Amino acid sequence: MKSLWFLYKIAVVALVAMPVALSSAGAQTTSAPTDQRPPPTPSKSRDQLAIEKLNAWTVGLAGGQLEGAPIRFATEIARVVDDGDNLHVLPIVTRGPAENVEALLYLKGVDAAIINADALEQFKSLVPNIQQRITYILSLFPSELHIFVRPEITSLDDLRGKKVNFNTPGTAAAYSGPLIFERLKLNVEKTFIPHQVALERMKAGQDGMAAVVFITSKPIDTFLKGKWEPGFKFLSVPFEDLVQSKDFGFYLPASFTSADYPTLIPQGQEIQTIAIPTILAAFNWPKATDRYKRVARLTENLFSRLGELQRPGFHPKWRDVSLSAKVPGLNRFPAAQEWLDRAAPPNLATALPLDQQRLFQEFLEWRRQHGR
Repeated sequence: MKSLWFLYKIAVVALVAMPVALSSAGAQTTSAPTDQRPPPTPSKSRDQLAIEKLNAWTVGLAGGQLEGAPIRFATEIARVVDDGDNLHVLPIVTRGPAENVEALLYLKGVDAAIINADALEQFKSLVPNIQQRITYILSLFPSELHIFVRPEITSLDDLRGKKVNFNTPGTAAAYSGPLIFERLKLNVEKTFIPHQVALERMKAGQDGMAAVVFITSKPIDTFLKGKWEPGFKFLSVPFEDLVQSKDFGFYLPASFTSADYPTLIPQGQEIQTIAIPTILAAFNWPKATDRYKRVARLTENLFSRLGELQRPGFHPKWRDVSLSAKVPGLNRFPAAQEWLDRAAPPNLATALPLDQQRLFQEFLEWRRQHGR
């Protein structure tokens, strides 16, 4: 009986082990090669591919508030440089050109921005290396200082202690206006309400409103289309009186004539003022990055299509834009400088006789002074 029981145990063990052996043999012959291959990569869905394609060449451009000139420039840039799937610029409505410096430094999705030069100056104390982090693509236009006053106000001194409106917070006037008045040493009662409300109060002689301050690109529709009684006017801010001050080193001389505001300025008269340079800036992405390549493509399309922006139908200030104009204190975005270097005409002066070289240099100086 014992031998029969022993044989029975051997048979049971053999039957149990057989599937394991067969399984092991099968793994060696068929499964081993499979284990050596990487697992298959799951295919991307149609939605994923569409998302990647849409985002591949999208550039965020911080403009400003809806009522300002910068957002119009941003919108016109987006329209002209658009290249379908190859470039899509998104103009972004923001709190204003001053805050756009902060957006360019810290806000996700913002690769370029329209900013005011004096806002950049203010950030230098907060971000000591800002000149390494922000570059400029193009000097766009000057935003002129408009100080519009009631008839009894005849000079800047008359505004001392008076109520002056600087528009709503976030606008260029609300940011730069008080800075300029501080540098002019003009102590006024500042208000920050919508300009249209302030203008109606000033026109009616209500609430002691003596003046409104606009800082934007001329001409302003409010003064072109509005009806004003005799005596309402712009005050002169002579640049010559300020040029010696280091506080005004980044402002430009400007003026208003009857060509700008025919109903407010008599023919042949000129009102001096100052202007703040407004620039198209870019974050200083490293060259090898995807974000740099996007801004480089924006630059390429903008520079090569500038002539379209200078045609009727776009903001008239585009006609004054010069690709070669420099912005003191900032480095140009490398792709922009490379484009200019490729497009630079040959040095004509060296091929001319000496007397013609002198005339040519005088012409270049005249063009530089007139922004041509």
